[in-house]
Amino acid sequence: MRWLAAIGVLMALLLAVTPGGARAHALDPGYLSLENVTGQSWRVFWRKPDVSGRPMEVDAQLPAFCTPASGPTPYTDGKAWVSQWQANCSETLQGATILIDGLENTQTDVLLRLQNADGTVITSRLTADVPAFEVPVQLSGLAVFWQYLVLGWEHILEGLDHLLFVFALLVLVQSPGRLLGAITAFTVAHSITLAAASLGLLSVPSPPVEAAIALSIVLLAVEILKQGDGKPYLTANAPWIVAFLFGLLHGLGFAGALSEIGLPSGDIPLALLAFNLGVEAGQLTFVAGVLAVFVVLRRMVPALARTLHAPGAPGTKLLGYAIGGVSVIWLTERVAGF
Repeated sequence: MRWLAAIGVLMALLLAVTPGGARAHALDPGYLSLENVTGQSWRVFWRKPDVSGRPMEVDAQLPAFCTPASGPTPYTDGKAWVSQWQANCSETLQGATILIDGLENTQTDVLLRLQNADGTVITSRLTADVPAFEVPVQLSGLAVFWQYLVLGWEHILEGLDHLLFVFALLVLVQSPGRLLGAITAFTVAHSITLAAASLGLLSVPSPPVEAAIALSIVLLAVEILKQGDGKPYLTANAPWIVAFLFGLLHGLGFAGALSEIGLPSGDIPLALLAFNLGVEAGQLTFVAGVLAVFVVLRRMVPALARTLHAPGAPGTKLLGYAIGGVSVIWLTERVAGF
């Protein structure tokens, strides 16, 4: 009974820190897209999150010289609330401010994407602290690089499924050398598929990819639970192979997020490089944080550290059950959503 209670507590903690219960990502963000059609005419697409069957109380506000400055009553697409309209602006949007009214009263964010007539794309993440965006007069290469670097960083740190996969690798692979090889292989692999999918060389539907990512975590959880039985398992013996193969899969997941943002036509290689570096920076930050916590535990509570570190130890098995339980819920949700 104590084992069941311990498992239940850890599962509850994992689900508690997962926004929306067993969802792999944070509460669905809003999305505002402005595409320059011709002259000062803009095609606007506004998607705001669903809250208990009703649209979140936020609204996209274009500058006052645009008509209309806000869109029609939104309709539901089954997951969020959508409105579309064409706005005619008597002045250029450069230097103007776009506001998400009411965002300061929420805990979500809004991704803004603005595409100019020349194909250049400007993206920004608006939050409760920064609900408005001033359109830059000119976007330099450095600004593009920084913009996509931050977007990559934010995506990986909000993608709990990707982080849980990396965490499972940390639990499975005990050798520092093998762990470094596994992380490197994972990085190389998802960089390949991220670039290929973003450049249009590879196209895979998003729902099966998301389900397969959840399945990859389930498989690692199974190997965590089987550790210590004396049998050789692929992840323990050749972690770089498993990390590389699953990294190809996770790269498609990253590409799905990047496709929603879009790439600036004049700076595609730069933006792609920056986004990938942002993903890596976020991933390495997470790994460093987990290892730092373990080092502190090893010094302050060595007995607990041993039970979390040794293959087949009670603490390790507890982690395996928790990781497997959450990932099975994700897998079930995603398959049911096909």
